[in-house]
Amino acid sequence: MAAAGGTEAFPDLGRHCQHSDCHQLDFLPFTCDGCQKVFCSEHRGFKSHDCPESDRNSRKVVVCEICSTSIETTGKDGGDETKILERHHESGDCDPSKKKKPTCAVKRCREILTFSNTCVCKTCRLKVCLKHRFPAEHGCGRPSSTAGAVADKGRWNEKFMAALGLRSGEDCGKRERPRTGAKGSSPTAPSVKAC
Repeated sequence: MAAAGGTEAFPDLGRHCQHSDCHQLDFLPFTCDGCQKVFCSEHRGFKSHDCPESDRNSRKVVVCEICSTSIETTGKDGGDETKILERHHESGDCDPSKKKKPTCAVKRCREILTFSNTCVCKTCRLKVCLKHRFPAEHGCGRPSSTAGAVADKGRWNEKFMAALGLRSGEDCGKRERPRTGAKGSSPTAPSVKAC
């Protein structure tokens, strides 16, 4: 009854920790993903109960020394690193000409891109280093909203200046309003003239 749970009054309540030195009754037990045994919160980690199947769900990356290709694998795939690399070499994907390390796509930037300093622009899908991660820094094809607003303002000014240039200076201020013959208005009084 080492793995059975509960108390005499409630036999289905909780489970006992299956660690050899613990056997504590835990009301919120954890089942290990590797060995499928039940543990308390203190022994639920792979290292704390020396799980023999700890690599089963873990992810590993193996880097081919010939072509610098990284191969992601899980413990479920089976095999160690040498078998994985052998399968890679036999697949025909291993090409020594791919050995060249990728660099930042920005002109005159020689930064070598690694997994920790590579950014992919969401707009133009360009791989760049951390210094050039913002669209304005790498000359992204899509103009930013502030640049678009400045461009629109410039076009409005051009339209306004063109319309102003089409008007002749004589038209403005020389037109007189037609008089309606209102009482009290003198013919010699100056009137405000509008364009």
